[in-house]
Amino acid sequence: MKKSQLLTILALAAIVAVTGCKTKVERVATDETIDLSGRWNDTDSKLVSAEMVSDLANRPWIEEYTAKNGNKPVIIVGTVRNKSSEHIETETFTKDLERELINSGRVKFVANTLERGELRQERKEQQTWSREETQKRLAAETGADFMLQGSIKTISDKEGKEEVKFYQVDLEVINLESNEKVWIGSKKIKKLVKTPRMKW
Repeated sequence: MKKSQLLTILALAAIVAVTGCKTKVERVATDETIDLSGRWNDTDSKLVSAEMVSDLANRPWIEEYTAKNGNKPVIIVGTVRNKSSEHIETETFTKDLERELINSGRVKFVANTLERGELRQERKEQQTWSREETQKRLAAETGADFMLQGSIKTISDKEGKEEVKFYQVDLEVINLESNEKVWIGSKKIKKLVKTPRMKW
């Protein structure tokens, strides 16, 4: 076999190998449940936020506060700590909570610590660079009445090719002035993950 023929065969083999390993992408519905690894995923986040919103919005503390003070409670999102053994982006479901509760019209939310920094910087710059009639006042923010805090914890039990993963999400709404807890919600998720005996 000539050297040129050998090089041609090797080049073709390389092309076949590369095209055979090409990544394939398929679009799926955002509400479709897909569990690949058994770890926390978007479906878990949606389940948690849906149950927490339903529970939080239907407890008596909102009506009690509104009747006593004449206005809707104002909430700020504090820290939701990830105490699990996995990387979990907690902001995905806290944003779902904010959206659903704001849209329900029963409570109000104010910007959290990270969001406030950018807003305050913009207001400061307006004092120098914006027309006076369009400047937004400093020290005119709405103070929160309550803070939403919480945590995510996991317990894992593994034997051979099977693993049970248990997730517990705990959220609390706390009165900022009195430190009184007015609502506590908890959502539990349990998964049985079976790993195939042979992986190719």
